[in-house]
Amino acid sequence: MITVRNLTFAMEGKPLFEGASASIPPRTTVGVVGRNGCGKTTLFRLIRGELALDGGDIDIPRQARVGGVAQEAPASSDTLLETVLAADLERASLMTRAETATDPMDIAEIQTRLADIEAHSAEARAASILQGLGFDTEAQNRACSEFSGGWRMRVALAAVLFSAPDLLLLDEPTNYLDLEGTIWLENFLARYPHTCLIISHDRDLLNRAVKGILHLADGTLTYYKGGYDAFEAMRAARLEQQVAAKRKQDAQREHIQKFVDRFRAQATKARQAQSRLKMLERMKPIAALSEDAVAGFQFKTPEELPPPLIAVNEGAVGYDGPPILSKLNFRLDQDDRIALLGANGQGKSTLSKLIADRLDLMEGTGTRSRKLRIGYFAQHQLDELREDETPLQHIAHRFPDETPSKHRARLGAAGFGVDVADVEARRLSGGQRARLLLMLATLDAPHLLILDEPTNHLDIESREALIHALNDYGGAVILVSHDAHLVEMVADRFWLVHGGRVKPYDGDMADYKRFLLSQRGAPGAPEPKAAKPKPETKVEKKTAPAQTQRRSPANLKADAEKCEARVVALQKMLDRIDERLNEVALSNTISPAELEKLGIKRAEIVEGYERAEEMWMKALEQLDTVG
Repeated sequence: MITVRNLTFAMEGKPLFEGASASIPPRTTVGVVGRNGCGKTTLFRLIRGELALDGGDIDIPRQARVGGVAQEAPASSDTLLETVLAADLERASLMTRAETATDPMDIAEIQTRLADIEAHSAEARAASILQGLGFDTEAQNRACSEFSGGWRMRVALAAVLFSAPDLLLLDEPTNYLDLEGTIWLENFLARYPHTCLIISHDRDLLNRAVKGILHLADGTLTYYKGGYDAFEAMRAARLEQQVAAKRKQDAQREHIQKFVDRFRAQATKARQAQSRLKMLERMKPIAALSEDAVAGFQFKTPEELPPPLIAVNEGAVGYDGPPILSKLNFRLDQDDRIALLGANGQGKSTLSKLIADRLDLMEGTGTRSRKLRIGYFAQHQLDELREDETPLQHIAHRFPDETPSKHRARLGAAGFGVDVADVEARRLSGGQRARLLLMLATLDAPHLLILDEPTNHLDIESREALIHALNDYGGAVILVSHDAHLVEMVADRFWLVHGGRVKPYDGDMADYKRFLLSQRGAPGAPEPKAAKPKPETKVEKKTAPAQTQRRSPANLKADAEKCEARVVALQKMLDRIDERLNEVALSNTISPAELEKLGIKRAEIVEGYERAEEMWMKALEQLDTVG
C-alpha cells in the first residue's frame, strides 16, 4: 500500500498540496486525474524523491522497485529487443554472472533464480510488448538510433512495462501512442499484476484499465473506487451534497444572527443572544465544493458549399520517392465526420496533408471547391507558434485591421483571460498552446476541419468541451486521434489507412478494438473487414440499400419503435445506477466490491445505450428514406 499523509508542497510560491492524504491499495491500477496544472506530475516527482517535501510524508513499501518512462528516449546502437531486455536489471545481471561463473553452487543458484523469474520466456515477453506498441519483428532487430524521438519513447515505455516494477508511474503515456497502441496499452494495464499510477485524460482508458481514481483538486487528494464514470457520478453527488449542506448551514446562521440582532439589547434575552452568538462562532463554515467551468470551444459555422468539397479519383500521393498511398477514390461533403484509422506510419498524416492541399497528387485526378476554406491542426504545429509572442500578438497578426479590444474579445471567447492573453507562448502550458492553435485554425469559419491528435494536452473537461463544439460545428471533420472516446462521439464513418490504400471500414470502434488486440497479440491475424472503396461514396450513403427498399414502411416503423423502446429501457437502467451511486456517495454504506461492480455495470450500460441510440437513428433514417 502507498500512503500519503498530510502532504504539503509549494512550487515557486504556489501551493500545490496542503495537508493532502490518501491511501492506494496494493496491486491496483489507479488513474490520477485533475485539471491541468493541479500538480499531478509534481506528485510523481515527490513519490520518486526528486523533490523534497515541505511537510508530511509518503510511505512506500521497503524494497519496492519504482519505475517510470525515462525522460530521454534511448538512442543507442542496441536493437529494440536488446534495449527492452536490458531494462530487467536483475535478469541482465544474472545473465552476465552466468557467463563467467565457475563454482557449481554459484551456477546452481544463478540458474534457480533465472528459473524463478522466468528468464527463459523473457525474449518472447519483450517481443510481445514491442509488437503491442507497434514494432514488428523486423523493427525489433533494428538499432534504437534509427528511430525518431516519438518512436523511441515507445521503446522506453516498452522497457518499463517489461521490467514490471512494483510501483509503475506513467505520465500521459498515450501522448506518443496512436489509437492502436493506446488500445493495446489499455488492455495491458487492466492486467498489470502490481501497483500502477497513471496520469491520463483518456476517458476510455480510465474506465476500462483502472480500478480506482485518485483525484487532485484544491491541494487535496481523494481516492475513489471504480473507473472514471463511477468517479464522475460520485463526485457530482458529493458536490451536490456539499452545496445542500452549505445552503442549510447558511440558512441556520442567518436565523441565529437575526435572533442575536433582535434580542441582544433586551436584558431578558441577552443571555440567550450571547449563547447563540457563541454558537455562531463555533460553527465551522462549510466551503461549497465547486470547480470553475472549463472554457468551451467555439467554431463558427461556415456558409454551405455545393457538394462535393473534395473528390479524388485513382489518386496517388507521396513525397520524393514512390507513392505512400495509391488507388485513392473518395469524396468529402460538408456533413461528413470521418475518423482515419490505422497504425502510425501507414499514411494518415500524408492523407491529411493531401486533403489540406499541402501535398499535390502524383497520379489521378482531383477536384475541390473554389471557395473551400480548410482549418488544419497537427501536433507538430505546437512548435510553430512564435515563442516570444503572446496570444494577443498571434491574433493581431491574423487580423491587423481590428482593434486590440476586438482581439481580446476573440481571446476571451476562446478561454484566454487577461492573465493569459499577454503571456509569451513559451510560458503557456501544453493545453493552452493547443487551445491557441485550435482557435487560430478555426478563426475564418472553415468548411473542413482536419484535426491530427488535437487532445494530447487537453484535460478531460476540455476534451468534452471539444466534443460538444465539434458536434455543433457546421462543417466537415477529418479526425486522427488516439482518444477512442473522442472518435466514437464525433465520427460517423471510418476510413482505414493500411497497406498503401484507404478503404471505408464497415465496423464500429468495438469491432476495431477487437481486431487490433487479436492482431497484436497473435501475428498473422486476418485483415479487418473493409468495404471496397468507390469514387461516389456519398451517393451510396444517400441511396437506400436493396434490403431496405424491399421492406415495407410498416416493418421499418416497427423496427424503429423497438429500437426506441430499447433506448428508453437502457436510460431507465442508467438512471437507477446513478441513483444508487448517489446514495453510496451520501451514505458511504457500500462495500468496495459492490461499488466496483456498479461502476463496471454503468460503463457497460452507457456503451449499450450509445449503440442502441445509433441503431435507432439508423432505423429512423431508413424509414425516412422509403417514406
